[in-house]
Amino acid sequence: MDFESVLSFLGASILLTLMPGPDIIFVLTESLTKGRKNGILISIGLVSGVFVHTLAAATGLSIIIQQSAMAFTIVKYIGACYLFYLAFAAAKEKRTDLNSINSVAIEAGKTNKLIRKGFLMNVTNPKVALFFIALLPQFISKDGINISIQMMILGLIFAIQALVIFSMVATLSGRLTKYLTSQKFWNFTKWSKVSVLSILGLALLFAKK
Repeated sequence: MDFESVLSFLGASILLTLMPGPDIIFVLTESLTKGRKNGILISIGLVSGVFVHTLAAATGLSIIIQQSAMAFTIVKYIGACYLFYLAFAAAKEKRTDLNSINSVAIEAGKTNKLIRKGFLMNVTNPKVALFFIALLPQFISKDGINISIQMMILGLIFAIQALVIFSMVATLSGRLTKYLTSQKFWNFTKWSKVSVLSILGLALLFAKK
């Protein structure tokens, strides 16, 4: 895992984290309805779940990559197809109505339960697991340190940048609302998300063991 791969992974992670989705929208609405502290707490919970998915991907995928070229090829094509599916789904997304989400956020648990709530939201989402299985192999090096360790490092990088961004969203929630409800902003981030996912899918499709 070289420095360029780490920078590429960081860039892709930041772009994907910034795109409007269930996690960032929930952090925003939690912050708007209950305050910055609650938004940060839910962010910590969401980010904690990343380590579970990273560990699962690292322990399973590292064995596949090291032991079986055919299995790696199968996983590669499945991962690429999933990324293309996400890009297609992103292209069909409609702008999220924050007003319809607020009622859900208000009914969320007490402050001391928010970390657990965010954690369970992330860990129990199979789409997140599939996303990490598709994303991580593209940025590892077979000539570097242990593959599992490389994946754990990438997972840590993803978690740190996600926590920073989610915390910023929680802190600036009031100012960010007008942008997230803007049609121009929504269209820009929507097609940026489609582009990033499509590029990642193509990169994985042509990746070599």
